[in-house]
Amino acid sequence: MESPFHLILSIFPPEGARETERSPSAGSRFLPLTYPFLVLCSPYRMMQTLIHLLKCNIGTGLLGLPLAMKNAGLLVGPVSLLAIGILTVHCMVILLNCAHHLSQRLQKTFVNYGEAMMYSLQTCPNAWLRTHSVWGRYTVSFLLIITQLGFCSVYFMFMADSLQQMVEEAHVTSKTCEPRKILVLTPNVDIRFYMLTILPFLILLVFIQNLRVLSIFSTLANITTLGSMALIFQYIMQIPDPRNLPLMASWKTFLLFFGTAIFTFEGVGMVLPLKNQMKHPQQFSFVLYLGMSLVIVLYICLGTLGYMKFGSNTQASITLNLPNCWLYQSVKLMYSIGIFFTYALQFHVPAEIIIPIIISQVSESWALFADLSVRTALVCLTCVSAILIPRLDLVISLVGSVSSSALALIIPPFLELITFYPEDMNCITIVKDIMISILGLLGCVFGTYQALYELTQPINHSVANSTGVYA
Repeated sequence: MESPFHLILSIFPPEGARETERSPSAGSRFLPLTYPFLVLCSPYRMMQTLIHLLKCNIGTGLLGLPLAMKNAGLLVGPVSLLAIGILTVHCMVILLNCAHHLSQRLQKTFVNYGEAMMYSLQTCPNAWLRTHSVWGRYTVSFLLIITQLGFCSVYFMFMADSLQQMVEEAHVTSKTCEPRKILVLTPNVDIRFYMLTILPFLILLVFIQNLRVLSIFSTLANITTLGSMALIFQYIMQIPDPRNLPLMASWKTFLLFFGTAIFTFEGVGMVLPLKNQMKHPQQFSFVLYLGMSLVIVLYICLGTLGYMKFGSNTQASITLNLPNCWLYQSVKLMYSIGIFFTYALQFHVPAEIIIPIIISQVSESWALFADLSVRTALVCLTCVSAILIPRLDLVISLVGSVSSSALALIIPPFLELITFYPEDMNCITIVKDIMISILGLLGCVFGTYQALYELTQPINHSVANSTGVYA
């Protein structure tokens, strides 16, 4: 989820972009994005694709998985996360198969997620759906915008949480890394102040429109994230006796688990452009299964070990549970730096969809002003949403339930039904697709309801689910 360059092209690929992706000699501004992949040998290209697949599935949602396990239970959590992971990978395969079938039927080189939805609706038996097929593309693009801006809002909260804890605990930070004691402190400065402090720096960051420059930031984000994850795993491997932890939690908190789990599996929008990059696209299935297997194992290990380590004191982000020493304060700093640079990458996706529409409505002399104004407004929008809802765990669950579940679980089975139904689908496949879509829809409705209900409740600073807690 952390490298959306090719997702940008997958949403509204500009004129000639598809041919450019296939031809290293084509003179186009899109060549630098794909040229490194085109000149590499096949094994190395597969490794690059695998790395991109891992990057787009590992983000801030990963750090919230220990709390998700707490919301589900020590037994139910890992089993449910494994089941959701398998379903998500299956839906990715469905999306790949539908796009491949439609590209062959329409004799197109590449069909992205939104186009696949539109083209399948154009050939479905229902006349109303055929007439309004373009809304399929609009719906997918809208959900992608909501998801990406939701990520950016979560990034605001995560950076503010980490910055607040580092600043206000600096005077008691020690050289020895001892576990945090159970002591609730009242923050000296409201977390919203830290959000407003970060705001101008993010506005300046998103003014950078050169993707080559952003790719440098992506590399920095990867390095800091990798170092942070290594230190986090080194600490949580030392687990206490977990026998007092519940194997199953309340069904109400399980709904929050569902939203968080779906939030973390955000590679569904990347699978089509990643496959299109490969010289031998038929090899992508192996890359997909290998990459997502590693992701699922990482998710289960971090979530389970983190919950076993911190138990009932598990907070919205595992970094907030780390010891108050300089080593683990550096983990928060490194991960926050990585998230700061990743903000620009995630922001680039909705910006590339919305800004051209706005610019087309103004004269050329006002184009630059309109561009920068929209970028500023979108960053402020993510900041305002973070200020209004400063609950990291609940926002992750809400974004996951509302838009992520639709993109990952609801739309792909529906897409398979309308794509292959005219070609005599077997009953088992039809029932399977209907059940997955219903499951995704139920998770979307009830997960959204529970997240909104929790948001309406007064914030209790003595509970770990509130990001304002310091222990």
